[in-house]
Amino acid sequence: MDLNKYIDYTNLNIDAESKDIADLCRKAIKYGFETVCVLPCYVSLAKEMLEGTNVNVSTVISYPSGMSTPKTKAYEAIDAMEMGADEIGMFINLGAVKDKDYDYVKSEIEEVRDSIDGKTLKVIVVSHKLDKEELIKVTEICNDTFVNYIEVYNNKKHTEDSFEDIKIVNEHKSDVLEIKVSGSIKEAKEILELIEMGATRVGISKISKLIKEEKEEHKCNCKNCDCKED
Repeated sequence: MDLNKYIDYTNLNIDAESKDIADLCRKAIKYGFETVCVLPCYVSLAKEMLEGTNVNVSTVISYPSGMSTPKTKAYEAIDAMEMGADEIGMFINLGAVKDKDYDYVKSEIEEVRDSIDGKTLKVIVVSHKLDKEELIKVTEICNDTFVNYIEVYNNKKHTEDSFEDIKIVNEHKSDVLEIKVSGSIKEAKEILELIEMGATRVGISKISKLIKEEKEEHKCNCKNCDCKED
């Protein structure tokens, strides 16, 4: 299995510099990752660097809180799309979820979805902030709004908890809704387990362990191969 095609290689650091994004793009091309995920201000740079490759550009809106208004989120999404973003990840308003105002959550997703002219939309759910009932309800809203992905973002709990979140989503998602998982994922073993559980995309920001495992498996001795590079 080519794990690299499942990966969104990500740098959302608030102190990321243009050289960091350039390095992100260079490695994404080298290893054949599916996308790079960057902050909106770096979409144009990433798009330029990835021109002519098979690597797409994704970005996030209302990052990291999700508490922007629906109109602001839609404007951010349109702006990112016009700069070249192929995929949009929107953080939903978790306060509205906690208030059980599910009509609001649905309407903000629809507003962003309708603004991006058929581009891939990922609805990002900070799953460690939600209980099981809330995660189920958000999954059902993603079904009803026909978005492409529900993204289970879990940066606070162990990988085993992400597995439980995926299990819940899998039990309640439609056949067409896909699952992305992100947050504290570093090793090929974890990525493979997530894929086996139903994830079709995995967001990672650290690839050193992944590439080390790849090199060890490859064990290439040819003089012209660059697989020994960092």
